[in-house]
Amino acid sequence: MDLQAEILLRIILAFFAGILLGAEREKRHKPAGLRTHALVCMGTALFTVISAYGFEQFAGLPPYGNMDPTRIAAQIVTGVGFIGGGIIFKEKNRVSGLTTAASIWLTAGVGTGIGAGMYLPMLLAAGLAIITLRLDRLIKRLGLETDDNE
Repeated sequence: MDLQAEILLRIILAFFAGILLGAEREKRHKPAGLRTHALVCMGTALFTVISAYGFEQFAGLPPYGNMDPTRIAAQIVTGVGFIGGGIIFKEKNRVSGLTTAASIWLTAGVGTGIGAGMYLPMLLAAGLAIITLRLDRLIKRLGLETDDNE
């Protein structure tokens, strides 16, 4: 597969991974749902692809000789943290939006991994995330809920 086709595959996979992760949040009417997760996942995949391949023509040329493609990935973590921080609200003794913020943060990780071509680990991470987001329903059905979980 040529590089352009590989990059297109990564963007498409990130889109669908984001939709899968955001669908659960959307179903629960959370502040960041399907569209937000899809955009975050695609955006982080794009930044990762750009970081890895977008500056190859400058590699080894002064002053670009010591380029570090991981610098963009590090900035993704910071930027997505900012988005997540805007979703978390505290009202008296109650915090809301924390799980949605965490799901956006994880979605960014999945998008970054897909952008880097790590398909199977990201598929596993997305699947485990969806299971995690549904754990509270399972706990309620099994009657294992305590006052601490509310």
